Amino acid sequence: MVLPFRKALFWIHLVVGVVVGIVVAIMSVTGVAIAFESQVLEWAESDARTVPAPVAEARRLSIEELVAKVREAKPEAQVSGVTVYPSATAAAQVALGRSGVVFVNPYTGEVREGGAKGWRDFFHVMEEWHRWLATSGDGRPVGKAITGASNAGFLFLALSGLYLWWPRKWTLKTVRPVVWFRGGLKGKARDFNWHNVIGLWSMPVLVVLTASGMVISYKWASDFVYTVTGSPAPATQGPPGSAGVKVTPPEGGAQRKELGVLLATVQAQAPDWASITYRLPSPPRGAGGPGGQGKPSETPAAQSAGAGQGEAGSRTATPGGEGARPARGEAERTVESGAPRAEGERRAEGERRAEGAPRAEGERPAEGERRAEGAPRAEGERPAEGERRAEGAPRAEGERRGEGERRGEGTSRGGKGDSDGKVDAVTFAVKQQDAWPLFASTQFSVDPFSGAVAKREGFADFNTGRKLRTWLRFLHTGEALGWVGQLIAALASLGGAFLVWTGLALSWRRFFPKRRPETSTPVSAAPEPAPASSSETPA
Repeated sequence: MVLPFRKALFWIHLVVGVVVGIVVAIMSVTGVAIAFESQVLEWAESDARTVPAPVAEARRLSIEELVAKVREAKPEAQVSGVTVYPSATAAAQVALGRSGVVFVNPYTGEVREGGAKGWRDFFHVMEEWHRWLATSGDGRPVGKAITGASNAGFLFLALSGLYLWWPRKWTLKTVRPVVWFRGGLKGKARDFNWHNVIGLWSMPVLVVLTASGMVISYKWASDFVYTVTGSPAPATQGPPGSAGVKVTPPEGGAQRKELGVLLATVQAQAPDWASITYRLPSPPRGAGGPGGQGKPSETPAAQSAGAGQGEAGSRTATPGGEGARPARGEAERTVESGAPRAEGERRAEGERRAEGAPRAEGERPAEGERRAEGAPRAEGERPAEGERRAEGAPRAEGERRGEGERRGEGTSRGGKGDSDGKVDAVTFAVKQQDAWPLFASTQFSVDPFSGAVAKREGFADFNTGRKLRTWLRFLHTGEALGWVGQLIAALASLGGAFLVWTGLALSWRRFFPKRRPETSTPVSAAPEPAPASSSETPA
C-alpha cells in the first residue's frame, strides 16, 4: 500500500525531527547566547576601550611603538594584529593571537586588559558547542559533521513543515489555530498550537539561517552560489580572496618606509575611515624572542620590517574574502569582505579563512579548511589531507613535498622567495563610516618602498557570486542588517528551540500515548412495573 504524499512527508518530517532534534536545540540555544556577542563585549570592555582626552600637542604612537609597548608588558605574548581608530579617546586594540586582545593608550602606551575575560570565555564555550558540540582533537571533525548534517536536517524540517502546515481549507476555523496562539490550552493541544504558530512565523528566517549555514559548511553548496550567479567558483572551499599583491623592489637596496608613513597613505586615500587593521606578519624562521616575535634587542621598526618581505618564512596580510564578523561594536571584524580578522576574535560557525588571508600566529587551520591558492603556511603547519600546494607557494619549514607534487616553476630550492625578486605589499584593512553593506571593508595593498597604493579592493570589486556568498555569511548571524538583524536571528533561533520541544513532545505522545484507566459502568436496574391501580397506568 502506497502512502499518500502528505502522510509520507509527515512521517519523514517526524523521524528527521526526532533524530536531529537534540543537536538542533543545542545549536539554537547557543545561537541565541552568542547573538549579541559584539555588543556585550563592547559594553563589558567600555572602560578599557576608552582613554582620557589628550592634550593638544600629544603625539600618537606609531604601530611599531604600540607593538613594542605590548611586548614590553607581555613578553610571552604573540602579537598578531593592531587596529587603530580616528577618535581621540579610543584605545588602540592589539590582538594576541588566540590569547585574546589588549587595549593600548595611543598616546602613553599604557597597556590595559579588556576586563571581560569571563564574558569572552562564556562566548568561547558557546561557540564551541554551536560549531562542534564541544568536541576537541580527533573528535572535532565528528562534531562538525554532526552539526552540519543536523543543520541540513533543520532546513528540510522548515521547508516540509510549511507544506504540512498549509491548511487544506482556508476558513477562519481551520486557519486560526495554526496562525496565532490560543489561550487555555494544555498538553497536546497546546503543543500543537505552539508548534504550528512558532513554525509559521520563524520559518522564513530559519530557512535563511540554515541555508546560509549549508553554504558555509559545504563546498558544493558554496560552489552552487557561484554557479547560479554565473561566476567562477573558487578552487578551494570558502569564498575567494585576492592573492598577496607583489611589488618589485627598487634597485640599489632602497630602505622600506615605516608603517606610520604607509598608514598615513591609507588614511589619505580613505578620509572617512572608521578603523584600520594591520595584521603583523609571522617572523622569519629561526627568529628568537618570546613567542617567535623577534629578538628582544630589536627596535620596533626592525621587528616590523618583515612586513611584506618575500624572505623565507615571512608573511604579510593579504586581501581576504570572507570569514569574519564585523568588529566588536566598532566594525573590527573585516575579513569577510577582504580584511584581516579583528583582535582576539574567534571564527564564527562554519567560517572559512578567506583565500589568501593570513593566519594569526600559532593559529591552526580549522577542520576541513583548505588553504587558499598561493597562501603561505604557518611555521610547522602540515598540509591538510589531499591538499595540493599552489604553484609557487612557499613551503613551511620541515614540510615535505606531497606525493605527486612538483616544484613550482620559478620557486627557489632554498625557499628564499620568488625568483623574480618581487616581495609582498603591506596590506591594511579599512572600515569606512556609513559603509554599505555594513560588513564591507576595503583592502589597501601598499608598496613598502615607495608608499604608493599598489591595489585597492572593496566589496564593490567582488564578482556577483562572491558578493552573494559574503551576504550569506553575515545573514547567518544577522549582522548583515545590524542589531535589528541580530535580534531577528536570535528570536528565530529561540523559536527553533521551542519547535524542538513541542515537536518531541508531540512525537512522544504519538509513540507512547497515555493510557486512560478503565472504569466499569454500573448497569442500571430495570424499572419496576407500576401497579395496576397507579394513575400513570394507561386505562
